[in-house]
Amino acid sequence: MDEDSGFPKGELMRGKRGLVTGVANRNSIAWGIASQIAAQGGEVALAYMEMNEKRVRPLGESIGVDLFVPMDVASDESMDAAFAEIEGKWGRLDFLVHSIAFADRTQMKGSFVENTTREGFALAMDISAYSFVDCARRAARLMPQGGSMITMTYLGSERAIPNYNMMGVAKAALEAATRYIARDLGPKGIRVNAVSAGAMRTLSLAGISGGRGMLAEGRRLSAMKEDTSMEGVAGCALWLLSDLGRSTTGEVIHVDAGFHMMGLPSEEEGAEG
Repeated sequence: MDEDSGFPKGELMRGKRGLVTGVANRNSIAWGIASQIAAQGGEVALAYMEMNEKRVRPLGESIGVDLFVPMDVASDESMDAAFAEIEGKWGRLDFLVHSIAFADRTQMKGSFVENTTREGFALAMDISAYSFVDCARRAARLMPQGGSMITMTYLGSERAIPNYNMMGVAKAALEAATRYIARDLGPKGIRVNAVSAGAMRTLSLAGISGGRGMLAEGRRLSAMKEDTSMEGVAGCALWLLSDLGRSTTGEVIHVDAGFHMMGLPSEEEGAEG
């Protein structure tokens, strides 16, 4: 095992370079994916918000990252500078991990109909959905030999989850965007997929009213009766980003211990509730 990342070492990503966005701390899904890529021999560039730099740099350095790029997806100037720096230092990209989402907390509690504002709707869609389109367009220009892109989503895009509200709508848009991006970039040899992870102990979950309940219910009602594991999510990402994922594009892959496919709970599970 890699002492820093906790993932088995290998060669699946040897010779590949890519950008990982969305690392905020050690519990970030993006960090689990970056660690898995590094453990498999890939080179990772980390994009970060300036307010997170003090946390992101030590994490990246622990897995050998030497390219850190400040990036604000809400700013065209910041995006221009970030991808220009990547192109100047590396010249190309082989993969992109998009793990960025945001909705104001006021848009993620109570009634979706009553609490959703025009400004909140626009902000959530911009940061959570459009940012993937923008990142994909820019990254594709650095993938002349093809590549792979993934984004992170959640079941709230398909089903009405209490308090997920505006983020669920944004994730639905993100998944639709994934399919359209996959269609456009497919002829260039670029695969584009989404990973729908179950509830996990991340900053994103902490920002949802009732997030702990989502975690507990996800475990109780899942097919495997267990929490979604970082190893499982990162492993799925590795498959999609590596050559093992060849011919897979435009998909939403669920990694949630089977929670997404369950219907009614059993009588025993219902009694527990």
